[in-house]
Amino acid sequence: MNGDSSEVLGLLVRDIGEAGVAEMAGSPGLAAAVDQHVASLRDELGEPDEDELMGYLREFAEEAFNRGWWPDSTRDWEFVRIVAVCWLMREATAP
Repeated sequence: MNGDSSEVLGLLVRDIGEAGVAEMAGSPGLAAAVDQHVASLRDELGEPDEDELMGYLREFAEEAFNRGWWPDSTRDWEFVRIVAVCWLMREATAP
């Protein structure tokens, strides 16, 4: 990603992650898929803090964009992964 990477990450978190987390309440299928990704991320990362999750998201997004992915499908693998990272970020910052 270029110098606008923080802006792109902010958009990913807000437009995909937060929207996806909100959408989970009315979509059991999405909630189940996110739950599977959360479990996979915990296996891979342990119990990461918010900074570690943002670093993961930055690398993940960069790799996805380099493969030609763009956030235009709300049910693709990348979308669900981003929602899962945002879900974990919420948990990491919860009191």
